Amino acid sequence: PALDKTVEIPGMALDTVNRITEMRTDPGGKGINVSIILSRLGAETTVIGFKAGFTGENLEHLVQKEGIKAQLLSVEKGFTRINVKVRGKEETAINGAGPEVAEKELADLTTRLEGLGKDDTLVLSGSAPKKAADTLYADLAARMEARGTRCVIDATGMLLTKALPYHPFLVKPNLEELEEI
Repeated sequence: PALDKTVEIPGMALDTVNRITEMRTDPGGKGINVSIILSRLGAETTVIGFKAGFTGENLEHLVQKEGIKAQLLSVEKGFTRINVKVRGKEETAINGAGPEVAEKELADLTTRLEGLGKDDTLVLSGSAPKKAADTLYADLAARMEARGTRCVIDATGMLLTKALPYHPFLVKPNLEELEEI
């Protein structure tokens, strides 16, 4: 998850002072973006993930302001990342680093997912926490398959390929991700 800060800078130039003409902060990250779209289409959705520091508190507030339930677990170290989108003649994205998620915090998230059942769909999207195994999505997909919970995966590399044997309901690789595989 992330706070997406979008700034408009007409005539953006390097090596000089630039003036922002518009600025906004939105909840972001692939999973949150999916929840926002589903919610706007009338589906009930819950964001489950991590928050860290004051940026995490702000993220949770913005998600709830969208009318979406949030079950964000607090992480001890670091801050929820901030991504900056600079819009001028062209658009540039600068993505921040996420917080450090401890093994116990990851285990708490896995426990939270145990409440999902046959009528639920779990969307696993984006990258995994820094120290998580590349089998994280596969492990979660296996648990969901055993519970009869639909699993959707929007990830790259090993996070995606190692989850495929657990029959996700849907995968969403783009051309670059397919070429990588």
